[in-house]
Amino acid sequence: MEWSFGDVIWAMIVFYFWFMFVWAFIRVFADIFRRNDLSGAAKAGWILLIAVLPFLGILIYLIVRPRMTEQDQQLMMEAEAAQRRMGGYSAADEIAKLGRLRDEGKISAEEYQTLKERVLV
Repeated sequence: MEWSFGDVIWAMIVFYFWFMFVWAFIRVFADIFRRNDLSGAAKAGWILLIAVLPFLGILIYLIVRPRMTEQDQQLMMEAEAAQRRMGGYSAADEIAKLGRLRDEGKISAEEYQTLKERVLV
């Protein structure tokens, strides 16, 4: 069998979209099980929906899912704290940088206080 250039390009496009679909299915499946704000019945319902109607189920889940859950915020803060510990982070340096930004007028006094409290956490 001889493949034309168009056949090769078409096969690459089909493979790309198939791979993206499988990846989306895996990510949504993992996200459903990772979430603490869903009950077991809700998780089972979502899994059933994405198993029976994969394209539609994934699309509906991505539309309905909240942008940032409390669990996501907590995980992000823990990751930032770990990065600070590993990367030679200094709260004093960050506060000094924030002070310079405030003195230069790039951030307001309220923003300075908010960011300072976040740095000290």
